[in-house]
Amino acid sequence: QVQLVESGGGLVQPGGSLRLSCTASTTIFSFYHMGWYRQVPDKQRELVAGFTRGGTTNYADSVKGRFTISRDNAKNTVYLQMNSLKPEDTAVYYCNARTRLDFDYWGQGTQVTVSS
Repeated sequence: QVQLVESGGGLVQPGGSLRLSCTASTTIFSFYHMGWYRQVPDKQRELVAGFTRGGTTNYADSVKGRFTISRDNAKNTVYLQMNSLKPEDTAVYYCNARTRLDFDYWGQGTQVTVSS
């Protein structure tokens, strides 16, 4: 059973930064796609940033230029660096790992709150 353990959420003021981490219990090369999603109450979970095993990255339009996804293969860890945070970035952020057969693994979620 694959486990994804997230950390790094918290409360930050508008304009501030946070870095989220997601460590997998297996090599991240096992997955076809890895990424970060976020969800607010009464809305669907949305993709924030992700990358394929080949290294292609994709970002939601709302975070382009502010968020950066990266990985450390040796540590089986994926990061989401979030800069210039806005109140509308407030959400529960989930790490996702997807296999070639489109099976999804999810982390437990970490709360990010942007407020003054």
